[in-house]
Amino acid sequence: MAAVYSGISLKLKSKTTSWEDKLKLAHFAWISHQCFLPNKEQVLLDWARQSLVAFYKKKLELKEDVVERLWIYIDNILHSRKLQNLLKNGKTINLQISLIKVINERIAEFSDWGSQRNICAVLSCCQGILSTPALAVIYTARQELMVALLSQLCRSACRQPEGAVVAQLFEVIHLALGHYLLIQQQQVNPRRAFGDVTGHLLQPYLVLRHLLSEGTWTQAGQGQLRQALSRDIRNQIEAMLRGGVFQPELLSSYKGELLDHQEGDTKMGALKSLLAPMDTVITRLVEAGYCEPNLHATVVANSVALLYKLFLDSYFKEGNQLLCFQVLPRLFGCLRISHLQEEQITTLSASDWTTELLVVEQLLNSVANNNIYNIAADRIRHGEVQFCFYRRLAELLINHSQAPVPAWFRCLKILISLNHLILEPDLDDLLASAWIDAEVTEFRTRKAQEALIHTLFQTYAKLRQVPLLFEEVLGVICRPAAEALRQPVLTLGPTTVLRECLLELSPSQILDTWSLVLEKFQSLVLPSLRSDADMALKSLSLSSLLHCIMFNMRSLDSSTPLPVIRRTQCTMERMLGELVKPLLTLLLDPPDPEPELWLQKVSDSALLLSYTWVQVDTMLSLNCSQYHSVSGAPTGVALEISSLPPLLPGVETQLWKEIEKLTAQFNSLGRYCLEQLYLQRMKRTLLLTSFKSQEALQTLRSDAAYIVDSGRESLDQMTVASWDGQVETVNALTYPVAHWHLMVSNLTILTSYLSPDDVRHLASVLLRTLPMSKAQEASADAEPYITLGKISKGVLHSPLFPEMQSLHSAFLLCLIERCSSILCSGVQGDPTLLSQQLPWLFEKDHMVVAHWEKRFAKVETENIECRGEVAQNLLSLVKSDFPIRLEGEQLESLLGPLEVLSTLQLDSVLPPYHVSYFLLLLLMAVTKVERTCSSLALKFWMTCYRLLGYLQRGRSARSVLKVVYVSDIFEITLTSLLKASSTLLIEMDDPSWLEFLQVIGTFLEQLLQMLIQIKLSLVLNFGKITAFLSRCTPYTEAASSRELENQNPLGRQLLLVSLSKVCQVLGAFVKERKQPQEASAALPELLQQTTLQMGTVLQLCSAPGPGGWHLPSALLPAVSTLLEADLSQHRSSGGAEITQETGRTVLFHTALYQDVYSQILLELPVLTRNAQSFQAALQFLTLFFSAPEIHPQKDSVFISLFHSMRKVLADPDMPVQVTPEIKPYLEALFAKMLEMGTTEDFRLVMRFVLQGLDVRNMWKAEPQAVLSAVTLLELLLTCPLSGEKARLLWRACPQIVTALALQNREACQEQPVRLTVVGPILDVLAALLRQGEEAISNPHHVSLAFSILLTVPLDHLKPPDYGSTFLKLHNVLFSILQCHPKVMLKAIPSFLNSFNRLVFSVMHEGRQKDKGSTEDLPVVLECARLVERMYSHIAARAEEVAVFSPFMVAQYMTEMQKVTLYPAVKGLLQEGIYLILDLCSEPDILFLRASLQPGVRDVFKELHSDYIKYHKTKLKGEKRYTV
Repeated sequence: MAAVYSGISLKLKSKTTSWEDKLKLAHFAWISHQCFLPNKEQVLLDWARQSLVAFYKKKLELKEDVVERLWIYIDNILHSRKLQNLLKNGKTINLQISLIKVINERIAEFSDWGSQRNICAVLSCCQGILSTPALAVIYTARQELMVALLSQLCRSACRQPEGAVVAQLFEVIHLALGHYLLIQQQQVNPRRAFGDVTGHLLQPYLVLRHLLSEGTWTQAGQGQLRQALSRDIRNQIEAMLRGGVFQPELLSSYKGELLDHQEGDTKMGALKSLLAPMDTVITRLVEAGYCEPNLHATVVANSVALLYKLFLDSYFKEGNQLLCFQVLPRLFGCLRISHLQEEQITTLSASDWTTELLVVEQLLNSVANNNIYNIAADRIRHGEVQFCFYRRLAELLINHSQAPVPAWFRCLKILISLNHLILEPDLDDLLASAWIDAEVTEFRTRKAQEALIHTLFQTYAKLRQVPLLFEEVLGVICRPAAEALRQPVLTLGPTTVLRECLLELSPSQILDTWSLVLEKFQSLVLPSLRSDADMALKSLSLSSLLHCIMFNMRSLDSSTPLPVIRRTQCTMERMLGELVKPLLTLLLDPPDPEPELWLQKVSDSALLLSYTWVQVDTMLSLNCSQYHSVSGAPTGVALEISSLPPLLPGVETQLWKEIEKLTAQFNSLGRYCLEQLYLQRMKRTLLLTSFKSQEALQTLRSDAAYIVDSGRESLDQMTVASWDGQVETVNALTYPVAHWHLMVSNLTILTSYLSPDDVRHLASVLLRTLPMSKAQEASADAEPYITLGKISKGVLHSPLFPEMQSLHSAFLLCLIERCSSILCSGVQGDPTLLSQQLPWLFEKDHMVVAHWEKRFAKVETENIECRGEVAQNLLSLVKSDFPIRLEGEQLESLLGPLEVLSTLQLDSVLPPYHVSYFLLLLLMAVTKVERTCSSLALKFWMTCYRLLGYLQRGRSARSVLKVVYVSDIFEITLTSLLKASSTLLIEMDDPSWLEFLQVIGTFLEQLLQMLIQIKLSLVLNFGKITAFLSRCTPYTEAASSRELENQNPLGRQLLLVSLSKVCQVLGAFVKERKQPQEASAALPELLQQTTLQMGTVLQLCSAPGPGGWHLPSALLPAVSTLLEADLSQHRSSGGAEITQETGRTVLFHTALYQDVYSQILLELPVLTRNAQSFQAALQFLTLFFSAPEIHPQKDSVFISLFHSMRKVLADPDMPVQVTPEIKPYLEALFAKMLEMGTTEDFRLVMRFVLQGLDVRNMWKAEPQAVLSAVTLLELLLTCPLSGEKARLLWRACPQIVTALALQNREACQEQPVRLTVVGPILDVLAALLRQGEEAISNPHHVSLAFSILLTVPLDHLKPPDYGSTFLKLHNVLFSILQCHPKVMLKAIPSFLNSFNRLVFSVMHEGRQKDKGSTEDLPVVLECARLVERMYSHIAARAEEVAVFSPFMVAQYMTEMQKVTLYPAVKGLLQEGIYLILDLCSEPDILFLRASLQPGVRDVFKELHSDYIKYHKTKLKGEKRYTV
């Protein structure tokens, strides 16, 4: 037996034992089971406690490290699992108060002096005590200890410590607050709780809450405090304040203090001395000294909003509105802005204003949201005490304008919402400081300003006092002020607000407002306008206001009352005669000398009003037949010399010439409005009955020319400015954008009357302003307003652009010229020779197209053959040292126009343009590029060849063949690519190179397909192509190892791609045998030559590997093409070769095919990582399996291939997303395997399927094996089976369904649900039920499907997963309904349960949520449509289902009553349930009304009412037309 240690207690107390030995002995005694000591745990804890207490009371001298180790010793005991187990078993461990006091003193030292000696260990001890309920009793039993601890902890945190202590400190605070909240809830003395909080905790915890809210310890890069812990502590502080300061028992005290009357209740007991709780709280709040001076004001401000929120949470109810208001002025008095009126504080900084105004906003929001302010009650019962406070607050805000602060606008908005009379006395100052004179640039501030203006106009619109509001606006605008410093009155935001308001106003209010602006303009501005620049600016502001009013009022029509029409007509005549014409007269007679600013602003104002008047006059004339324009009706008038509409009635043409000269001096609003006037005249001219007369056409052309010429110079400047679309904001900076917007918006009118030069100008501007690079496009999209780039991009993508033929053709020419100029800039040496070889490259403007038009004319009229010339010139250039060389910058500059070309619809251009672009793109594609730009060159070439392919699919594709032969294009393309590939610095397996090979292959395939389609000299073209390919000997001859190093592998791949495309296209054509008789022998021979050469190149592209030659996976499609061509030739000619040994016919490249087959079987798992390579491998295997003559003699190809595929499908690394892409190829392969395989082979497949479906695979955590079996089964079901194979499958059907049910149950029990297994199981089950309509004879096997449907969960799924799972469940259910109706009727309860799960899940997912977007709604809507469709199919079986229809309706109504659905979802479900109601008889309806629960019954009555009103009526209407 082991020795038992004793006497430890004496040694620990002995003075002779060193402290080092004592600590070691104490540690050993705690951890050792061999140390026997009565009540050992308590003894050891007491020894450590006594030692520390004696040390801190100066009764014992200890070294610092000994003290630290004693704290650590206690901490280890408190956190030990041994102590926790003892306490759980009921043993009592007592902590003495002396230890608690020492802990509190140490934390106090830390909070007062920042002393960190042993603080981590002390906090850890405190955390150990508080986290153990049996030990925490010592704190909870003595409340003063807990309050002291909380106070010291909080003050420690407010010192903002750093390092490891932070996390510990806040964990302890969190625990301590949790315990204190429990104490607070159990406290029966409300005064004590109030005193503890206000006396000790209020101030430090308000500071701590502020620091936590500011993220002091949670900022990025610090990571010292978790966000969740910070949030929890803030919530605990609020709960502590609510439970201490705003207890329900204190309500009477607050009433006595705030409502100025004493409660008559004498049973208040201890609450009698609590006379002023709010004063106590506010006094403690505003006291100085409890935090740093720079924090004090912010802490007070943030605390004010918190205290008011807590007060309302605790005491607000109906009848307490006045009490809740009375707190507001007192708390508001704590803010510094409240002392501005008393001049105790002179100024505040911008940050201080922001902080305080945010608090005021929160206070006012609380008032508004809780309906504390009732205007009538305040006026009648309380002497307008609330109104007076809000009025003083409004005066304060307006007198101290803070336009840069968004909260200032929001505070004013809330005050207007409370009562418009609060701000009405200062309405003019409000409009001046918040709108007219405000300088607002920041986005958030601008939004706040717009919201304020919107509320202002909406309020006065409801009061029908909009003219009064406009009178104040006009008063502010007409005040003496430095107008040049003012922002435009009507920018986008205010204009939008004003537009919404004006559309809602009655015609009388609109006319009153309109007349008011006219009067103010005439009386205050017009008399003083001459030579006064300030007045000129005011006139522009008033003109903008008039424009906004007139443009956004509701139009008159024939139903408008006649007095309104007459008054409108009088106002229009008055405006024209008394305002517009005087302004134009003043403009033509300016003061001497002419001040530039005055001239510009007066012209802007006069022309804006002129344009506005003409536009409104035209609109009224068109819409209202009773309105008679001053200028005469623009429609129905015969065209005479004098009947052409003027720009403005009563203004002579000569005067407009002078105005044009004036406006030409400025790129401003006036010029823009003059363009609008000319445009309006064009529109009015086109409305005339005989607008095609010579004079009218001349006028239209001159007006269109003026509009284009007016802004020609400004568009050359290429401004980057943006315009908000408002007429009032057009200035020198935004004028080019506005001018371009005007022209583009009216292109359909302008282009018909523009000269060719003007059209070319428009096309060049369009090309110049288009964003050419991704960076430019991104910056243009990021700009919220209109820019030149955005406008031009809109034109490019417009479906109308190709319809405007003149502009579209001019734009195409500009693109040709841009690309040609860049190509010409890369010419090396003298361009004279090149200009002789390629004359069309150096043609300018429309001459490029004219060149080809002449060539086509010669071909048609003179029958001159011109194809050889162009091709020979290009081919000679490509074969020699190409004279054009492009560097990186030139390639970049060409990519922009090519991207533009990709956007255009080039498939419908005219033949000359088609040929021009085809040859230009071909020339670009064969041009030499700088050797260092490999990746950029590949991108450039891919773009060129994609566009060439797009052109080949176009309407005018045959026109190219009038210039060059297909074989010439083929040779030019491949010659240039083979030369260029030798200089490319890129790897063979680079993704960009592989993509380039695909693009080249597609282009060549389209080229050859076009040749086949038009059957143009097939033998000649294919003969030349085959001859050219055979001449590429450097790429088709075997070489020594040294020569192989110097050869070009990229060129060999290009050659292989071209050969495979020739084989593919020509092989398909030869197989069809539709060529003329004379060519019947030549084309197969050419095909045979090509296949032989292709086989040679493929072998050269292969590399020696284990077991044979290895071919890069990117070249697998080429092998498939060669094999397909070989097979078609072999089967049509009766065999290629006959072996002497076996007498079997073999193909020319049998060894190659067998090597590739072996390689694919080895590499199949690797190939699955690339979808395209895997598809190519499957395609080859399908072809290989269909040719038994090339199968190896050793092994069974079926067995080898099946095992390889099974391993691939069972591979856990196989990416799931590949499956949908490869599924068609897998289906084709398995169909071919099962078609040619034996019955034994099929038995092998079935055996492995059933083994994979064994439930033990899921128990072994091998879901991929299950998924492999399910996939195999799904593939089997897609294959056409007959005879014994079909019997084998359906004989195993019961076993399969049972296995699927077990697998599904196991997958659904996992968390989260393994949807990757459940989904395929449901797909296979649906396919099995559909195809087994006649084969499955036992209804029990079909009924097993219901257990699967009822197991799959539909809740807690992500929207995409939910949608796909729902669809699969629906498909299974629908398969049962359609293919097994008898089983459905026998198991109708299970069927309805399964269907109701779908219905209820749609209701759950389609319910309206409190917070959340509707992004997931389309998925739910699709599911709801499926439910509706299922209802219709159920209703179609009326006789069988009618008896269950009331129960279906009852279940639907019971669930519907629980949720509020989105209208779209509800509509679809209702349409479905209406079909079930059609099956219900009258007794069924009575039964439902009697049996449903009261709440559900009401919902049913509403549904049935809608059913009768809408559905029944519609049904009766349809029956009328039914035979």
